[in-house]
Amino acid sequence: MDLYEHQARELFEEHGILVPRAEVTDSPKEAREIARRLGGRVVVKAQVKTGGRGKAGGVKLAADPAAAEITARQILGMDIKGHTVGKVMLAQPVDIETEFYVSYVLDREAGGFLAIASAEGGMEIEEVAATRPQAVARIPIDPAEGVTSAKAGEIAKAAGLPPQTVDVLVRLWEVLVREDALLVEVNPLVRTGQGQILALDGKVTLDDNARFRQTRWGTDGVEHDDALEAAAAAKGLNYVKLDGEVGIIGNGAGLVMSTLDVVAGCGARPANFLDIGGGASARIMADGLSVILSDPAVKSVFVNVFGGITACDAVAEGIVQALDSVQLTKPLVVRLDGNNAARGRAVLDDRAHPLVQQATTMDGAALRAARLATTA
Repeated sequence: MDLYEHQARELFEEHGILVPRAEVTDSPKEAREIARRLGGRVVVKAQVKTGGRGKAGGVKLAADPAAAEITARQILGMDIKGHTVGKVMLAQPVDIETEFYVSYVLDREAGGFLAIASAEGGMEIEEVAATRPQAVARIPIDPAEGVTSAKAGEIAKAAGLPPQTVDVLVRLWEVLVREDALLVEVNPLVRTGQGQILALDGKVTLDDNARFRQTRWGTDGVEHDDALEAAAAAKGLNYVKLDGEVGIIGNGAGLVMSTLDVVAGCGARPANFLDIGGGASARIMADGLSVILSDPAVKSVFVNVFGGITACDAVAEGIVQALDSVQLTKPLVVRLDGNNAARGRAVLDDRAHPLVQQATTMDGAALRAARLATTA
């Protein structure tokens, strides 16, 4: 779960990290009042969960409250890399002397975390890493040890950061641990002309598995990059968009992951996958098929179900009823195995839909779905 910049800075403040004064609004008129409260001259920043806001015109300096209102009106409603701006944050300008980059990110391969820091902040860190890799320090973090003052000093020294950043590095680690974050990033972290260290921009990604502990954000912190992912989430479905041509529906994360691999091994690419979990009612199947078929890239659909607690005949009944409410426009290959599989296949045979095919094995079904997709 990604947080908006204003939510990230809220966490920073709570953990003792200095940030410029700022307020958030979705109203140009209120933006004028906020600018007045903040001293007149403000930076107006689009609140979207993507980079490149400045290049897209989503970050602008307003000289006075009247200009702040005009600027907010210009930015609100903008499309930035597919994200519509619904709110802006107005912040006090800062006298910047030097800009830095710091972050902590989960390193899944190493089974720990990685501190990434650079004395060249304010730019896309990928660009800095590609053109001047020596300017970016990468320091492994042992989760059991964490970031102590000594470790923070090591990170600062390796990246060429001033000693004043050590305390901030320790506090950013506290944000990561206490807020169940997978990523905490500040770009830029700045030193002002008065010697203060401030976080000017922040990005925080929280662990979805800890959402039950992060209820303070409600649904406001949840944003889906893909419209179909958003539609699926609204229906309570676990859906992920991919780049291929075979839509995949399965029950259980392990089976779905195996299905992706088998389809790829048959020479096709998964276009998406949807995990219906332990239930496959008519409503769930109708919602699932509706989402899968709404993807124009889908050329065929592979439903792969292993009946356990949910019997295959119940799944088949769900598919049959779903076909009455969803117009099937692409071939649907169904593989049922496990509890009541034979009865489930009979249910589908009785329905005899011209676009529904069955296969008894996962490999056979995957190959059929792949061929239907690649020859369409």
